[in-house]
Amino acid sequence: MSLDADLARWREHLSRFAALLGDPPDREVAPGREAQPGHGLIFAPHPDDECIVGALPLRLQQEAGWRISNVAVTLGSNPERRESRWVELQDACAVLGFDCIRVGAEGLSDVRADTAERLPRLWQAHVDSIGSLLARHRPALVFAPHALDDNPSHRGVYRLVVEALAAARLDTVLAHTEFWSTQSAPNALVQTSIADTARLIAALERHTGEIERNPYHLRLPAFLADAVRRGGELVRGAGEAAPDFAFATCYRLVAYRAGQPTAELPRRVFPADQALSSALLKP
Repeated sequence: MSLDADLARWREHLSRFAALLGDPPDREVAPGREAQPGHGLIFAPHPDDECIVGALPLRLQQEAGWRISNVAVTLGSNPERRESRWVELQDACAVLGFDCIRVGAEGLSDVRADTAERLPRLWQAHVDSIGSLLARHRPALVFAPHALDDNPSHRGVYRLVVEALAAARLDTVLAHTEFWSTQSAPNALVQTSIADTARLIAALERHTGEIERNPYHLRLPAFLADAVRRGGELVRGAGEAAPDFAFATCYRLVAYRAGQPTAELPRRVFPADQALSSALLKP
């Protein structure tokens, strides 16, 4: 099936889902481009995470002309699947318009929160590798799981990225993402239109080996709909009315200076009819 057919199929499905939510208005803006577009790096614990947390990078890519690169920190724990997962990842990123960066021949190994204590030399090599990558690209925005995202590799990637930011002494903004566990204090709620949500799911569908094992792409719309419920009050404030969105994603944006966290960005909601730009990175 062609990409256009996949997108049409998912748009139809998501429109029916949105109808169950009361048919909130579906907003979109025309693609644009900043005079000096930024570069965002997604540090994905596994191939497929770039789709699950991809709302904000996709919108920056489409609405502001940003370059978005997905860093394949690992290619999964099964050596026999790594090459096919890399191929699937490239297919998924092509749907989203993201670049792909492969760390080493087969991704990094044993990326867990306790690897530094168990295998300090290996961990230091990992930090040096990611720190060098950050210093080379100097991204304006970095995406990584939050500290308590309840998967060993997700927690490991959080620690790895934070230590690598310090090693690179980078000035940037770190966007904490979520999937296996929600985060308690997001400060950004980013809406995706039905068309953009369909693109994220169509890209996720390219990870064929993973969705054969667990068809979580079918449940992603519910996750994105629930983010509206949670994010509406966590970002806007307790007791506030939920935004009239069908789908959105929660993030926690933290400014870093010289590789150290300095300030949380203000709590903000980003509707799909207001084009994103580098201004979202300003306090």
